[in-house]
Amino acid sequence: MNAEQSARRDLTVAFRWAAKLEMHEATANHFSFAISQDSQNFLINPAGRHFSQIRASDLVLVDLNAKNFGIAESQLVDPTAINLHGQLHRLLPHAKCILHTHMPYTTALACLRDFEFLMLDQNACRFYERIAYDRDYSGMALEASEGQRVAKVLGDSKSVLFLANHGVIVVGNSVAEAFDELYYLEKAAQLQVLALSTGRELALIDDQTATLVCKQWLEYPKSAEHHFAALTEILEIESPEYKN
Repeated sequence: MNAEQSARRDLTVAFRWAAKLEMHEATANHFSFAISQDSQNFLINPAGRHFSQIRASDLVLVDLNAKNFGIAESQLVDPTAINLHGQLHRLLPHAKCILHTHMPYTTALACLRDFEFLMLDQNACRFYERIAYDRDYSGMALEASEGQRVAKVLGDSKSVLFLANHGVIVVGNSVAEAFDELYYLEKAAQLQVLALSTGRELALIDDQTATLVCKQWLEYPKSAEHHFAALTEILEIESPEYKN
C-alpha cells in the first residue's frame, strides 16, 4: 500500500468514527490530510457525502499548485473547505492533518464569551497552553482571505483553535494523532459542560501540575497509534467497505 492509499484509509476511518461518535455535521465539516512535502496536495472529503458513508475512493485529491486549480475542485469540494483547509495547509507546515468539526461540547464552550479551556481534569491538561482562540466570528469561509486570517490566529505553535460561535480546528502530524486529540478534546469539553452546569465551585488544576500532565500526555508511548489501530480494527469487522 502506498502513502496515498494509506492516507485515504486512515482519513476514512476518522470520518466514519466522527459520525459514530456524533462529532460531525452530516455532509458539512471537513477533514484533510496533506500527502506532499509542501502540503499543496491534500486529500479532503467531497461535497455532499455524509461522514458515515465516506469510502477511501471518495476522497478528492486537491493540487493547489495546478494551473487550473479551482475549476475541477469547485465542482467536487465545498468552497469553504478549499478556502479554509487550503490556506491552513499552505501557511502552516505543522498542519499536515486538519480536522474541522462543530462537535457539540467543544462548540458550546467556544460560544461562551471570552471562555478559555479549563484545566479541570486529566484530559483537559493535555491541551494546556496548546489552544488558540479566534474571538472574531465573521461568517463562512467563502473567500481565501478568511482561511488566511484563521491560519494566522492558529499560528505555528498551537494544535487546537477554538472558533467563536462556530466550532473547532485540530491539527496534527498524522490522522491518528489529530483524531486522538479531537476525541480527548471533546471528552474534556463534555466534562466541563457538565461541571459548569452544577453551579458548584470548580476544583481547577494548578499551572505547574497542568504543565506536568500535558508533558506526560505528549510523551506517553504510542497512545494515539494504539487508539487509532483499535478504531480501525472495529471498522474492519463492522464496515469493511470503508477502505474501498
